[in-house]
Amino acid sequence: MGPAGPGAGPVLLGGHSYGAWIAAHYAARRPGRVAGLLLLNPTLVFAGLRPGYVLRALPMPARPTPARIRSFLAWESGGTALDPTWLRLQEEGAGFPSVRPVTGPRPDLAALRELPVRVLLAGRARCHDPVRVARAVAAALPEARTEVLPGASHHAFPLTAAGAIARDPAPRHRLNGRAHPF
Repeated sequence: MGPAGPGAGPVLLGGHSYGAWIAAHYAARRPGRVAGLLLLNPTLVFAGLRPGYVLRALPMPARPTPARIRSFLAWESGGTALDPTWLRLQEEGAGFPSVRPVTGPRPDLAALRELPVRVLLAGRARCHDPVRVARAVAAALPEARTEVLPGASHHAFPLTAAGAIARDPAPRHRLNGRAHPF
């Protein structure tokens, strides 16, 4: 990231899941402030959620309990061993007052065409079809770098795919005369 504060130059912006939705909206509305975008298994950016996923997830926001959260994450991860500390953090969220996330339309993808964009998709995601999402990315943002990581599930993605996320792909774009990291 670049320096923070007033007058700072554009920054690299990224997010996972709903955070990717927020990052894409911000970048589309303020492209001059964003130097590049890293979207980790973005939801509701290029495609909607699978109906079965939504039905399975509904009990959690309706009445969150540690057991419901644990059950949902075990189902979604398909048996992938989850980090115990991360899992405990997720379960602790059941005790906090519930605030519904703000969602809405997809971001203006045409506004992102001038930005370097890297999209990493969880190959075992149950929230959406990663192949369908990859095709939607290619159609909307032909210059974007998209990769499907076969062994990753949606919720465990940042933990289980950390190496792929951190991997520095060969520079493909130039921004302000310099090679851009994606």
